[in-house]
Amino acid sequence: MPNPTAAMLVIGDEILSGRTRDSNMHFLAGELAKQGIDLVEVRVVADDRAAIIKAVQALSASADHLFTSGGIGPTHDDITAECIAAAFDTPITVRADARKLLADHYEATGRELNEARLRMARIPDGAALIDNPVSIAPGFTLQNVHVMAGVPSVFQAMVASVLPTLTGGAPLLSQSLRINRGEGDIAGPLAALAADFADLSIGSYPFQQDGAYGANIVIRGTDGARIDAAMTRLAQEFEGAL
Repeated sequence: MPNPTAAMLVIGDEILSGRTRDSNMHFLAGELAKQGIDLVEVRVVADDRAAIIKAVQALSASADHLFTSGGIGPTHDDITAECIAAAFDTPITVRADARKLLADHYEATGRELNEARLRMARIPDGAALIDNPVSIAPGFTLQNVHVMAGVPSVFQAMVASVLPTLTGGAPLLSQSLRINRGEGDIAGPLAALAADFADLSIGSYPFQQDGAYGANIVIRGTDGARIDAAMTRLAQEFEGAL
C-alpha cells in the first residue's frame, strides 16, 4: 500500500514579500517523513480570500491531508478560518469550547478577552479543535484540513498534537554519498541506477568547493535493504571518486 499523502498551504503576505522566512514547511516535511506520510505539494498564497479558498479546495482534493499555516490570529488580516469555512460551504461562529479556552487563559493572565482576541474562537461548524499548549488559541481540523498558526513554536506544537491521530505508512529512509565529480560525469551511471531502482528516489545535489566540482547523491525510500543495495552499487561505480 502506498503511503498517505499530504499537502501544505502557507498563508501570508509577509512570506511572499520576503519579510518573514518560512520554517514551518521544513519542520512539517521532516515530521511527516517520520510518520510515513508523503508531502507531495506546498503552495504559498497571500492574505487573499479568493486565493486561499481556491488553494484549499484544490489541495484538499488532491491529497489525503492538507496542513495550513498562518492567518488564524486576532488581526483584520487573519482570515484563514473564515476562508476554510467558505471552501467547504460551512457556517462559522464563535464556538463555546474555544471561547472558554481563551476566557480562562486571559483571566489567568489578567488580560481582557476583547473582540480582537475573540476572533481566535471563530471555528467552522463540525471542526475538531487542535490543542495549542503554547498560546492557548486553538487550531482546528475540518474534514482533511488541519488549520494551524504561522508562529513556528505554535505550529510545531499543533503538529505534535495532530500527527498521533493520523494513520501513517512506512517512514521515509535516506542515505547519502559524496562523489567528487561533476554532474556531467556522473549523469549517465546515475540514470541507469535510477532506472534499475525505480522504487527509490535518487537525487543529485551539486556543489563546488575549492575549484572542484562534485555532487551529493541522496537515495530515499521506505525499504532499507533496497537503499543499501542501491548505495552499494553507487559506491562501487564511483569508487575512485569518493
